[in-house]
Amino acid sequence: MAGGARAPSSAPTVSLPELRSLLAAGRARLFDVRSREEAAAGTIPGALNIPVSELESALQMEPAAFQARYSAQKPTLEEENLVFFCQMGRRGSQAAQLARKLGYTGARNYAGAYREWLEQQG
Repeated sequence: MAGGARAPSSAPTVSLPELRSLLAAGRARLFDVRSREEAAAGTIPGALNIPVSELESALQMEPAAFQARYSAQKPTLEEENLVFFCQMGRRGSQAAQLARKLGYTGARNYAGAYREWLEQQG
């Protein structure tokens, strides 16, 4: 795959059943890229809220600064199953693409997003 001008149109996605099994096995890290207000109203348990507007700078922070800012360990470039999600899927896709552009090869978008997660909890 030569040539760097064309970015992939979308990042790899993860389905709800796959996400559930990854979470159950402790093999995924979740990032809620909605606004703080949206995340405060409810999120997927264990998700770290980093609004999409500050994601690029967050992923470029030194690990100690990231830890201080988000009270969580910064993901590594090689880490698998860094799952980004938003309310409907669009911001999650943008976030996963951005993370991949920065070298996070395991970045994926939970395309069903928080809306699907909520619907399936009943």
